[in-house]
Amino acid sequence: MASVGVAPTACLRESSGHTAGVDRLPEEMNDMKIRDDKEMEATVVDGNGTETGHIIVTTIGGRNGQPKQTISYMAERIVGQGSFGVVFQAKCLETGETVAIKKVLQDKRYKNRELQTMRLLDHPNVVALKHCFFSTTEKDELYLNLVLEYVPETVHRVIKHFNKLNQRMPMIYVKLYAYQIFRSLSYIHRTIGVCHRDIKPQNLLVNPHTHQVKLCDFGSAKVLVKGEPNISYICSRYYRAPELIFGATEYTTAIDIWSAGCVVAELMHGKPLFPGDSGVDQLVEIIKVLGTPTREEIKCMNPNYTEFKFPQIKAHPWHKIFTKRMPPEAVDLVSRLLQYSPNLRCTAIVVVLASRLSLSPSVRCLFHPSLLLSLSSLKLVAVVVEARHRHRRRRSSLLSSSSSSIPRSCLVILAVIFFLFVFVVVFEMLIC
Repeated sequence: MASVGVAPTACLRESSGHTAGVDRLPEEMNDMKIRDDKEMEATVVDGNGTETGHIIVTTIGGRNGQPKQTISYMAERIVGQGSFGVVFQAKCLETGETVAIKKVLQDKRYKNRELQTMRLLDHPNVVALKHCFFSTTEKDELYLNLVLEYVPETVHRVIKHFNKLNQRMPMIYVKLYAYQIFRSLSYIHRTIGVCHRDIKPQNLLVNPHTHQVKLCDFGSAKVLVKGEPNISYICSRYYRAPELIFGATEYTTAIDIWSAGCVVAELMHGKPLFPGDSGVDQLVEIIKVLGTPTREEIKCMNPNYTEFKFPQIKAHPWHKIFTKRMPPEAVDLVSRLLQYSPNLRCTAIVVVLASRLSLSPSVRCLFHPSLLLSLSSLKLVAVVVEARHRHRRRRSSLLSSSSSSIPRSCLVILAVIFFLFVFVVVFEMLIC
């Protein structure tokens, strides 16, 4: 397969007048006091349920008249761990079902919103919470155990798979994954009102058989209230929005859109678009592609930095960053997602609707049925659009020839079709 991706970073430095400015960026930005990544040690879980073969017994039910039910899980293997704790694969002994159990230390110094957020979620592109229970260790440490549906792969591992084959992910899969990523964001942003704050390939699960994508890890998620400050030190570095790097505390769900844009670019490229080694270097990597932000753009990100003088770096044209083999619409999408000004980034619902209408039948057939507009709805949209075009052509022809007016029955039929079209579009937007 032909390689399709982003031009090497070295190419960005070789353009005339670009090198001197880029090389000065880290030194010039020392005065900005950009917070660097702190070293975070993983929470130590000394066995107590994570060893292979260990049996965990808990009860569910007992509320609202429901009978209590004992469930036993046998731990099989650890599938992920970090500062939050550990995630391990387990099997329910009563049903044989495989689940993922996320074991999170309940630290009184930090507010854990994950459980209350997970209880609100119900969407095909968001990992499902089955139930939860608490456990303690010999040291009297309290752990929250979230029992989640098990999805075997991640977008991160899928990207690595294609890299090992020295290939780029086929565009058909890029479209499939991008559509579902933004569908999950549209749901949590518009329906639940939650900002995820840690969108990255590792937090996007993939079913390798159906290619269904599910957003996971809501440990950093929060409802953003206008006027209330939030911590800016959030989100994994490569996917961190520039307003967070600038230290903004009043940001919006647009930080998720930036992160998702970085993920889409990585799907197309096979590697992170902005691989910064530190907080300062992350901003340098962004400026090398987008150019120096204007004063107005800086004001949109964080007004406190409007007087700061940056070396003037020209933006690298997107069509030169990606190879000629990359579809123009894919490059255009990335350019509209990765904007300095948060309010200029596309919203998730806009991307979802645009993706739906642009999907070819050959791509559509790969989707899980629960992910798509019904085929009848798509046909109705096509019929309505074609009818409106015919009506316009006929009206134009009648006006030019001074013929009689359009029959009343035709107008009634067109009106009915138009209102059906509006109903379908509004209904589909609501169920996103």
